[in-house]
Amino acid sequence: MSSRNVLVVLYDGLQSLDVSGPVEVFAAVSRFPGEAGYTIRTASPGGAPVRTCSGLTLVPDGDLESERPGPATTLIVPGGRFTGDFEPRLTDWLRTHGGGAQRLVSVCTGGLILAEAGLLDGRRATTHWGMCDRMAQRYPRVTIERDPIYVRDGPVSTSAGVTAGIDLALALVEEDHGRELALKIARQLVVFLRRPGNQAQFSAQLAAQTARREPLREVQHWITEHPGADLSVEALAARARLSPRHFARAFQAETGVTPGRYVERVRVEHARRLLEDSAEGVAQIARACGYGTPEALRRAFVKALGQPPTEYRRRFGRSSPAGV
Repeated sequence: MSSRNVLVVLYDGLQSLDVSGPVEVFAAVSRFPGEAGYTIRTASPGGAPVRTCSGLTLVPDGDLESERPGPATTLIVPGGRFTGDFEPRLTDWLRTHGGGAQRLVSVCTGGLILAEAGLLDGRRATTHWGMCDRMAQRYPRVTIERDPIYVRDGPVSTSAGVTAGIDLALALVEEDHGRELALKIARQLVVFLRRPGNQAQFSAQLAAQTARREPLREVQHWITEHPGADLSVEALAARARLSPRHFARAFQAETGVTPGRYVERVRVEHARRLLEDSAEGVAQIARACGYGTPEALRRAFVKALGQPPTEYRRRFGRSSPAGV
């Protein structure tokens, strides 16, 4: 029998993917020979079936009141449609028993449920980007981190919207069973091994608005597809057939960021992907992303991520560095 348990809390209005995504990750462990899987259970207040926000009905394994998560249990609280009200039986149970779990995990707006139960007081946490402001206002004792797709603070882990729960579940499987098994599961589910927790919830393209005018949209696409090209304001303005001054003003007005800031985001994002997935040396990656020198890439990484490229690759790369 598995020595590790996963207990998923169910309630009316939850997001079905917040449940099924992490559950599929944990369930996949037992499909590999020689691996001790997880015992997975679901429970709801009163043990009643719940209706998800998309209309699906989920039937729990048992009544939440009878569950007592212990030191070998990962307790998962999924998110759902947030109305400002909470199921009191759920928050009361979490307040009383949530701290008994080995690991306490939330997906998306499930973080607000943990906060309502007082389980995030004094901790760092994240949630769906659209709820960060509300979470910060409503729970001032929680330190909100708006960018990461998940945040781990001791035994408590919170993740951003929907698919970030899969990334966090993969990280937990990697912690329990090693990187190789987590990679196999990720491949089986056709997802990345796992996006590192400090990866932004938005890509550079999503973080900025899409320009209304076609020439500016084309420039945005060009930047994304050619991070190593000359992306100076002058060069981009020429591509948009505008004067540099007019281009810079129009770009910021329509995207919400300056051309330079947008270029920097795209280049860092591209460099991250190469460091995670390729064996190219840092010098090659610096040139491919338009930095020119490893030192310029290092400065950009330290500024954006708080760590140099070599450390980032050591922690998150699929292959060992080459030519560093």
